[in-house]
Amino acid sequence: MLTFAVALFFLIITPGIGVLTTAGIGAGFGAGSGIRFLVGLFIGTNLAALLVVTGIAAVVLAHPIIGPTLLYASLAYLLYLAFRIGWAGSRVAFIERKSAPGIPGGIGLQLINPKSYAVNTTLFSGFHFMAENPTLEIAIKFAIINVIWIPVHLTWLWAGVSLKRLDLSPRTQSVINKLMALSMVIVVVLAALPAAR
Repeated sequence: MLTFAVALFFLIITPGIGVLTTAGIGAGFGAGSGIRFLVGLFIGTNLAALLVVTGIAAVVLAHPIIGPTLLYASLAYLLYLAFRIGWAGSRVAFIERKSAPGIPGGIGLQLINPKSYAVNTTLFSGFHFMAENPTLEIAIKFAIINVIWIPVHLTWLWAGVSLKRLDLSPRTQSVINKLMALSMVIVVVLAALPAAR
C-alpha cells in the first residue's frame, strides 16, 4: 500500500494537463475560479478512474474507429491548449479567456486527458496489496488517490495564484507561458505513446 501511495504521489505531482491548467487558472483568474475548476477536475478524475476500473475505457479505446478518433481528437485539443498557453502574450494567464472554465471545464478536461487514463490504468492494474479482496483494494485505492490528489492540486493552484501576485516583467511572463506550453506538449506526447501502440 505504501508503494502504491508513493508511486501515486510522483505520478500526480509531475506536471500534467490538469495541474498546469489549474496553475494557469489560478494565475489568470484567482483562487475562487481555481477552486471551481478544481471541483470539476476532481469529479473528472474520479470519473476517468471509474471508466478504467469498470473496463469501459479499455473497451471504447480498443474499438478500431472510436478509440483512435477519441485519442487524436483529445490530443489535438490538448495541443491547441498548449499553443494558446504558449502564445498567451506577456501575461501569465496561461489561456487568454474572458472567464475561467469552471466545473464543467474541469470535468471535460480530465475526461479527455490521456495522462489520466494512463495513470489510472497503471495504478489500478498494478500495485496489488489485497489480492484476496479486490473490491476493497479498489475502494482503498480510490481513497488514497483522493487524499493525495487534493493537496497536490491545491498546491499547484496556490503556485498559480502566487505567480499572479508577483510583479514579473512581460518578458519573464512570456517565457513562463512558453515553458508551461512545452511542458504540456511533452506530457501529452508521453501519455499518448502507450495509447497509440
